[in-house]
Amino acid sequence: MARNSGSNDNPLAPVTVAVGQEDLLLDRAVQQVVAAARAADADTDVRDLTPDRLAPGTLAELTSPSLFAERKVVVVRSAQDLTADTVKEVKAYLGAPVEEITLVLLHAGGAKGKGLLDAARKAGAREVACPKMTKPADRLSFVRAEFRALGRSATPEACQALVDAIGSDLRELASAVSQLVADVEGAIDDAVVGRYYTGRAEASSFTVADRAVEGRSAEALEALRWSLATGVAPVLITSALAQGVRAIGKLSSARGGRPADLARELGMPPWKIDRVRQQMRGWSPDGVARALQAVAEADAGVKGGGDDPEYALERAVVVIAAAARSRR
Repeated sequence: MARNSGSNDNPLAPVTVAVGQEDLLLDRAVQQVVAAARAADADTDVRDLTPDRLAPGTLAELTSPSLFAERKVVVVRSAQDLTADTVKEVKAYLGAPVEEITLVLLHAGGAKGKGLLDAARKAGAREVACPKMTKPADRLSFVRAEFRALGRSATPEACQALVDAIGSDLRELASAVSQLVADVEGAIDDAVVGRYYTGRAEASSFTVADRAVEGRSAEALEALRWSLATGVAPVLITSALAQGVRAIGKLSSARGGRPADLARELGMPPWKIDRVRQQMRGWSPDGVARALQAVAEADAGVKGGGDDPEYALERAVVVIAAAARSRR
């Protein structure tokens, strides 16, 4: 989520610089400033500009003091792409910002245009971090924060199911959270997410793995066929199967303890420790070994070592589900 990284958290600070490449967070940084400005003055004038619309002199014209002291928000997108002449104008403005005008600079944060970003920071600009969320854990944190921001909570399993179902698009994740909050009364758990996103959640490679390590062969095969039919890459399914079986093996060989302690030891979130504990009840050490061998064979099969990747995956799912019942 976008977060303020400086001491000034006032959206109406003279200059705000939003740094990063996550479009949703950049847009939200702008929306926050505009909303604050219009709360102070409903007639606030908003100018949203790209570098090609900022000719020399344009910024000076837009930020000239008004006889009527009207409030104005000037948004400059892709500030790293501004021309040298315009950068000079912006730097000059940073030294003497105009009252009642809020300048918002959106900057990708890389080496390009770093001089302007450094100048804004030196001038004491309010900074909002909008980093690209490339890691699943980041997107999971984003979903949790979205629920909190809307005054609701969701179980860790529900948040994970939503990320598995929707994918990496933050706009879609935010929209899904909003829909669930608007439509669902009471607890939001993984069953609720599954009902709303049938065909997406059920097609998740992690759903295939969960059903397989739980020994639910028929459901795992059904989820596998959904996944393949909806375009999930076979290599992602073998990866999920491997993660599921390895988690069983790690936890079964670990010494007992609280979920928080085991989470630190094994590198898993505490909620996953609880889930894997439930999944591992029917497993034996020999079963884990057989399952890992099946995953290795399936991985080779989907990477060109076999003639039928779908058959390789189906066989792995059946072997894993059988191994999950080796103690029953």
